[in-house]
Amino acid sequence: MDILYKSTRGGGKPVTASEAILKGLADDGGLFVPERIPAFDRKPEEFAGLTYAETAYEVMKLYLTDYTEEELKDCIARAYDDKFDTEKIAPMAEAAGAFYLELFHGATIAFKDMALSILPHLMTTAAKKNHISNEIVILTATSGDTGKAALAGFAGVEGTRIIVFYPKSGVSPIQERQMVTQKGDNTFVVGIRGNFDDAQSGVKRIFSDHELRERLATRGFQFSSANSINIGRLVPQIVYYVYAYASLLGEGRIKSGEEINFVVPTGNFGNILAAYYARAMGLPIRRLICASNENKVLFDFFSSGIYDRNREFVLTSSPSMDILISSNLERLIYRIAGEDGAKNRAFMESLAAEGTYTIDDTMRKELEIFYGGYADGRETAERIREVCEKTGYVMDTHTAVASAVYEKYRRETNDTTKTVIVSTASPFKFTKSVMEAVDPSCKETDDFALADALAGLSGLRVPRAVEEIRNAPIVHDHVCGIPEMADMVCGFLGM
Repeated sequence: MDILYKSTRGGGKPVTASEAILKGLADDGGLFVPERIPAFDRKPEEFAGLTYAETAYEVMKLYLTDYTEEELKDCIARAYDDKFDTEKIAPMAEAAGAFYLELFHGATIAFKDMALSILPHLMTTAAKKNHISNEIVILTATSGDTGKAALAGFAGVEGTRIIVFYPKSGVSPIQERQMVTQKGDNTFVVGIRGNFDDAQSGVKRIFSDHELRERLATRGFQFSSANSINIGRLVPQIVYYVYAYASLLGEGRIKSGEEINFVVPTGNFGNILAAYYARAMGLPIRRLICASNENKVLFDFFSSGIYDRNREFVLTSSPSMDILISSNLERLIYRIAGEDGAKNRAFMESLAAEGTYTIDDTMRKELEIFYGGYADGRETAERIREVCEKTGYVMDTHTAVASAVYEKYRRETNDTTKTVIVSTASPFKFTKSVMEAVDPSCKETDDFALADALAGLSGLRVPRAVEEIRNAPIVHDHVCGIPEMADMVCGFLGM
């Protein structure tokens, strides 16, 4: 049975999966969600012997119902190939009483590769299916990782252009260099004078500018998004939760039907929302542990039922989580509000106008599967050092936030459920913070020298993604204020 997609704010008619992927954002400013969350059509143990690509097909076919089997399998084959440096695509490591699901073995050494490797193929296939002749302009804000993964995915893809905005002073040196050295005539990267929330809000304003959209259409362009607001990003993320469970099952670590926990370092809420969807489909998940850094807006929300972005924005050692407006939370709010578009819209309007909203007790009860926790910079560094010294396993700062939060959770609850920590980035992406934690005596300051030092200390090889940018020339040096973002877009498009 086909699944259509509707807006979280109640406007417009339902659209097909391919139409939702092309649009990115609903016309009323809401996010697309499936009219129903499908159940798995096979038992968990039947996934145990499947490859990552095979698992991807079995999960994604349930959501992307207007894609043919041939179309979907072709997209998957193009996405999950030798861009990844491990045969398993998403291998699992065991350390310090937990399993670490490593999602950083793709081209840009961050978990965003898992979805952004396939999104360009889903999108170009969708354009053909819907007889779109316009050039698709991908408009994206990034807190560090989405930008490079999207650029790498769309660079050179015919019929597309991609524009990425990032906070100029809010990403790691490696993250910035990955973006500003990106080749491709269809790519454009702009640093903004502001933080990620400013960039994300600016992109949303551009999407909502109906006059600009009409001007684009007359010039043969149309907007779409590579951010996790695009349902074409969210659906592929569900896959690795299923794959992780099946891997544990296949290795005899768990029994069929046994519940496990997932700990997810969380900023924009898309990654942990994918786990929530996997659970709704039937994956045996006991708790979803939402790990925040000092920008603990989600921790406070799960603790109080009040979402309040009116606070100081903190630049941390885990910059991809430096977010105060978690866009994908809207999809969860819509669901626990009984899929009431008007009720959800009122929450989002309150957030835009006042910076806050409060959910009722009935809605809070629907959140009992979630546990919110946070770790500050000191705790993050201590966790990196502690796990490295005890086990030899080296993790990045975002993964360390999750690992530290899990330790707090375990002490607080005495929950002995087997737990998977979602490892979202390579330690080589945040070499300064990682080396400061594991070897405070290291005097290197250059990020590439730090990468070499980390390789020597850990026995790991410097990833290809880092080596490629070591001496690469700067291609993009554009910087603008928030009010000039739309002008930068028009300038790149020759308007």
